[in-house]
Amino acid sequence: MKFQYSEKKVKLPGNVHAYAEKKVMKLARYFEEDAEALVVFSVEKNRNKVELTVHGAGTWFRASESTSDMFASIDAAVGTIEGQIRKNKTRLARRLRQDAFVRSVQEETSFVPEPNEDEYNIERVKKFYFKPMRREEAILQMNLLEHDFFAFRDEDNGGSFAVVYRRKDGGYGLIDDEK
Repeated sequence: MKFQYSEKKVKLPGNVHAYAEKKVMKLARYFEEDAEALVVFSVEKNRNKVELTVHGAGTWFRASESTSDMFASIDAAVGTIEGQIRKNKTRLARRLRQDAFVRSVQEETSFVPEPNEDEYNIERVKKFYFKPMRREEAILQMNLLEHDFFAFRDEDNGGSFAVVYRRKDGGYGLIDDEK
């Protein structure tokens, strides 16, 4: 597994990177050798935040955890991603390494039943005409509808499909079609 580290508003000693690498390597058994992990460390409002993104087998996993201790944040982020993998293991079985879910001798035994895996059911279908508009107009429309995202045709990018969304930090994001 390949690692990349990024630090925002904080300078960490090497032992934090080593600890993160050791913990994230627990996820390596689910992926082939070419998997990549990006670990972003930051400090916000006296909270130690870790954002962990793992990319392997054409699938992206992301977790963001914030605690009072950087090591606990690393543990929580790794646990979140492992939970995502376990929750969706039947859907991911074709993409992840073949023996990823085979029990090994060192693995902990847990008697907690795993939740039933639900099918992805589409509950409602809406048909919508995607009107060409500018990005600012799309943000205004999203705010007027009190939604967290809004899909539209981007006039600023030749009428390509785009989505604006509200970020957790209060800003806005844009997902744009790469022609």
